[in-house]
Amino acid sequence: MTSLERVLTALSHKEPDKVPLFLLLSHYGAKELGISIKEYFSKPEYVLEGQMKMQAKYKTDCLFAFFYASIETEAFGGKTIFVEKGSPNSSTPIIQNPKEIESLKVPKVKETKQLIKVLDTIKMLKREVEDKVPIIGVVMSPFSLPVMQLGFDKYLDLIFHNKEMFNKLMHINEQFCIDWANAQIEAGATAICYFDPVSSPTIIPRKDYLETGFQIAKRTIAKINGPTATHLASGRSLAIMDDLARTGTAIAGVSSLEDIAELKSAAKGKISLLGNMNGVEMCRWTKTEAEENVKNIIQKAGKGGGLLLGENHGEIPYQVSEKTLLDIANAVDKWGVYPLKN
Repeated sequence: MTSLERVLTALSHKEPDKVPLFLLLSHYGAKELGISIKEYFSKPEYVLEGQMKMQAKYKTDCLFAFFYASIETEAFGGKTIFVEKGSPNSSTPIIQNPKEIESLKVPKVKETKQLIKVLDTIKMLKREVEDKVPIIGVVMSPFSLPVMQLGFDKYLDLIFHNKEMFNKLMHINEQFCIDWANAQIEAGATAICYFDPVSSPTIIPRKDYLETGFQIAKRTIAKINGPTATHLASGRSLAIMDDLARTGTAIAGVSSLEDIAELKSAAKGKISLLGNMNGVEMCRWTKTEAEENVKNIIQKAGKGGGLLLGENHGEIPYQVSEKTLLDIANAVDKWGVYPLKN
């Protein structure tokens, strides 16, 4: 099977030749090329080279077109802080006072320099792999993007104490998210990862999620011209698994904080799972620990398809060793081949 065939079979809740491995490798590509993270993201050609090398080396079943989360706030006029060995971070929030939301404009995706780099990367990846390997585009959900736009404390105040400005911001963010997702699909992305950590019960109670993030996801996902995977970035999901399925998303990125067997039972026949290896612990895994973690997840959740094995936060940490990633890939070859070993 090609990677795409393997993934589509698993998402149909059937058993492919083996469990798909989804190592979401973004800034890790800088290590692969021996350049700084800032330089790596300066040219689509670097990201293309990094993605192709990593996909071949680690036998991952996807290409990850994600640059970094704050590229979206850059589209609104914000800035990014680059660090030596970690994810780029958003700088000073672009909204200092909720009243500024009144004058906030939806960025024009195809006229925004940084976003064009991502679109060019997707186009080049598509030319390289055609329909053999899924290309995953990424958007921040309209409900979670404001953590970078305002800062967490001001955003929580907005959610619970300023419904008028909250709704105005959601209207702007929803339009941007839809435009950004569809531009990536048009460029050649196979699917869109909809990062939505604020919707996790780890952050917001389910009753509040149902009135906010859930409604926003339903509206937004319905207008994205391709399949989506909702990722809660290591946040818990069990309590809202049925709700996630009802948003129209095909996959839920699930946390290592919850038992994969319980998650699989709750998701069965409704939504597929992506997870749930712990990326932080992965930084210090031995070969035996890597194999045991892979084996455990596959044996608990691999039967009948519906599982993509991956790290639970949505981005492999820079500090994970090349050896550990190879150990994970080899363990999938050993334990992930159908029919599964006991």
